[in-house]
Amino acid sequence: MPDYAKNMVVGFARMNGETVGIVGNQPLVAAGCLDINASVKGARFVRFCDSFNIPLIILEDVPGFLPGTQQEHGGIIKHGAKLLYALAEATVPKLTVITRKAYGGAYVVMNSKHIRADINYAWPSSEIAVMGSKGAVSIICRGDPDLAKREEEYIDTFANPFPTAKKGFVDDVIMPRDTRKRLCADLKWLRNKSQKNPWKKHGNIPL
Repeated sequence: MPDYAKNMVVGFARMNGETVGIVGNQPLVAAGCLDINASVKGARFVRFCDSFNIPLIILEDVPGFLPGTQQEHGGIIKHGAKLLYALAEATVPKLTVITRKAYGGAYVVMNSKHIRADINYAWPSSEIAVMGSKGAVSIICRGDPDLAKREEEYIDTFANPFPTAKKGFVDDVIMPRDTRKRLCADLKWLRNKSQKNPWKKHGNIPL
């Protein structure tokens, strides 16, 4: 089904001669937003990789969940939680590279430190925030006569990876050319990773 959930890309790759699973947002389709189908597609692939102990690399460029009544009536919260659950439960090595946008709840879902990611990198061009700068400024500085200037100030202060890195939610800000080298080194370091979930009969994934 090559046309199914094209805003989410999944597949396998080789890093240092070993198989890894790749999960990435496709910004050319629906701006890379997470919708119902993309969330289910990503969750199934993540659980497949975790079942066979295949490390995961997440390439993140997500502006949020796709808005709209159709998504809401279809259960976007329930289906979006499947991807969140799958990544949080997975015990294989999990690496994330934020390439551009990482906004709101979708940033958390796409393998953030908040759900036990092992390594999180960000490119200098990335923006990690609750929402886009234009929308944020229109709310925070409502009524200000010079919104353009306020937007520039917001971008300089918040719409970059460094505030997040200061808080420890990004391990390093790296140049794009160094990405593969760093990921290969991290996969080698995490090869013998041993992580166990709390014992119970089974989890309660939102079906």
